[in-house]
Amino acid sequence: MFVYADNAATTRVSDAVLSAMLPYFTKHYGNPSSTYPLGQDASAALIRARETIAACLGCLPSELTFTSGGSEADNQILRSAAAWGRQHGRTHLIASAIEHHAVLNTLEDLKARGFTVTLLPVGPDGVVDPADLKAALTPTTALVSIMLANNETGAIQPIRQLADLAHAAGALFHTDAVQATGHLPIDLKNNPVDFLSASAHKFHGPKGNGILFARRGFELTSLIFGGAQERGKRAGTENVPGIVGMAAALQEACDHMAENARRMEEARDTLQKSLSALDGTRVHAGTMPRLPGHLNMAFEGVSAEALLPVLGMAGICVSSGSACASGSPDPSHVLLAMGCTPDEARSSIRFSLGDDITLEQVHFIVETVTREVARLRKLHQQA
Repeated sequence: MFVYADNAATTRVSDAVLSAMLPYFTKHYGNPSSTYPLGQDASAALIRARETIAACLGCLPSELTFTSGGSEADNQILRSAAAWGRQHGRTHLIASAIEHHAVLNTLEDLKARGFTVTLLPVGPDGVVDPADLKAALTPTTALVSIMLANNETGAIQPIRQLADLAHAAGALFHTDAVQATGHLPIDLKNNPVDFLSASAHKFHGPKGNGILFARRGFELTSLIFGGAQERGKRAGTENVPGIVGMAAALQEACDHMAENARRMEEARDTLQKSLSALDGTRVHAGTMPRLPGHLNMAFEGVSAEALLPVLGMAGICVSSGSACASGSPDPSHVLLAMGCTPDEARSSIRFSLGDDITLEQVHFIVETVTREVARLRKLHQQA
């Protein structure tokens, strides 16, 4: 049996999304900046895609910029907010210690350019305490960046409360919603965030396509210079097939969000209950509101480095954390921030179930993990 349970890393492009994209590789292949009919067909497709995504997110089409993915969107938002802050005498930036490296590494670069950075702690539940943000805010804070849901544990952050605190201090607020978009309801008309980033390949869209939301009235700083595409804020010929696919994927995800969430939560809870019956296990952020398909567990005495390959050979695709940090010898910065020891962090596995998961596949995961954990523990004891 084959089970793909690493949907937090990437998702399969759905059949409907692929069908929506194909004509823009062949029949409607024009450059959307061209004025003749073939180019205007492509331009019209971009307009429709922007309107579709705006309707799904509850914002204005003009508030959206298309990017190559979540990392680019994070970079442009943080650098734009930092530039705004410098103009207004605000050179302090705040984020949580569990942010994606697209945020953390950009902050490190901004720190080298004269900004001060505060990383907020999280509790053992993996959630930012609003009191910690309130204490960290200063009159020079330009931006607060807190992810909507964590990519490793799935823990959902109290974004509305955090954004209100940032605004009360005169700061801007960004949420990295890469993991949450398409899985949690997002209504930007009734949410106080100033910026949001998302990525198509996390909700069955094509890789290499992202969304940047910036509240009307804020001028983004360009990262890529050239033509006047994306209202002059992101040069380069638009990836029309990818953008069309991203819009189709988000529409499909939003249309079926409630039923997909119920299916994934049922499977996730069954998996969690069954694996928790093993001795020496711990669920990270298990008591908190989480993304419906996320389960991060530690298996005492078993390293993820040893467990992942044998699960892969058995046909089960899972990971030890963020795909962007794969290959790093360092334990997860997210789990360390939650108070885990390095050994516990290195023994943790992330299961991120998809909306097509079946209970038969869940039982296969339980059976295989139970067998291999017992085998690896025995080998460890004999060593």
